[in-house]
Amino acid sequence: MVSPTPSNTEEPKPSETARSWPIFPWRRLPHPLRWLLVAVTGGATLFTGLVLLVLPGPGIPLIILGLVILASEFAWAERTLHQVRRRSAAAISTVTRRSSRRESSQ
Repeated sequence: MVSPTPSNTEEPKPSETARSWPIFPWRRLPHPLRWLLVAVTGGATLFTGLVLLVLPGPGIPLIILGLVILASEFAWAERTLHQVRRRSAAAISTVTRRSSRRESSQ
């Protein structure tokens, strides 16, 4: 006897499951409303981060968070975030290289 294995009883692939589950529920909002919410939220976070560069507080993480929020809708923010990531990776590698050089000379 052959057991029936219809294709609809197979387990869904992880990519299919991920697409069906709404990771970003704001993507369902109409474009003008979504654009406005992202602009206000990301802009406020970015501005707060800039203010906290001068005042005591976590300025740089808030600037990055603001860019991440804005990059979900704006191409300029995505390009800026890419530059920030590239430059921070270069700065971290420079600091790591210099600190390892100092440790080996001592």
